[in-house]
Amino acid sequence: MKLLQVDASVLGTNSVSRQLTADIVAEWRRAHPDTTVDYLDLAVDTPNHFDANALGIKVGVQAEPTEAQKRENAVSEKLVSQFLAADVIVVGAPLYNFSIPTQLKAWIDRLAQAGRTFKYTEKGPVGLAGGKTVIVASSRGGIYSTSEGGQAAEHQESYLKVVFGFFGITDVRIVRAEGLAMGDAPKAAAIESARADIRTATAEAANQAVSQLAA
Repeated sequence: MKLLQVDASVLGTNSVSRQLTADIVAEWRRAHPDTTVDYLDLAVDTPNHFDANALGIKVGVQAEPTEAQKRENAVSEKLVSQFLAADVIVVGAPLYNFSIPTQLKAWIDRLAQAGRTFKYTEKGPVGLAGGKTVIVASSRGGIYSTSEGGQAAEHQESYLKVVFGFFGITDVRIVRAEGLAMGDAPKAAAIESARADIRTATAEAANQAVSQLAA
């Protein structure tokens, strides 16, 4: 089994989402010690934001791609191939200004490739990356999950569920620590609650992943 761990926080060792992704991977490996783990730190190895060069080689604007298009296409191919090779993807996704970090969005933009992770049909788009498990380590300074206004304001977990679903992935699990900026006691309680959820989420996801591989 192959697992891809993706971190996006810019806070380094002070990042809660990084703590949680590390805990998720450790818990997963305790249950499945033969799992191969690949690691991607988007705060360190950040792809360029999606631009015309990244898109041009895909849409066949010209017969011969430019050097810039070749270079950007190589980045996209490396990232999408790494993603498609994984059975399990663990994503650290802090909430920045009501959404995900720009470097995480840049990564997702490279994964969204027609013919690789989705295709269009006469009945609409169809995801091509099904059969995977995604576990998102969500961290938030405030509390968004317990009110209608908070749920409407966040475009972090909601976006990730939609985009991974667009890729055909139906098993998307959220491990959440929120209220982290509301004082030491709430922060400690949020992290402890998230770690308890990790044990449940990884156990359930592991069973699901094994079933998918055996199918």
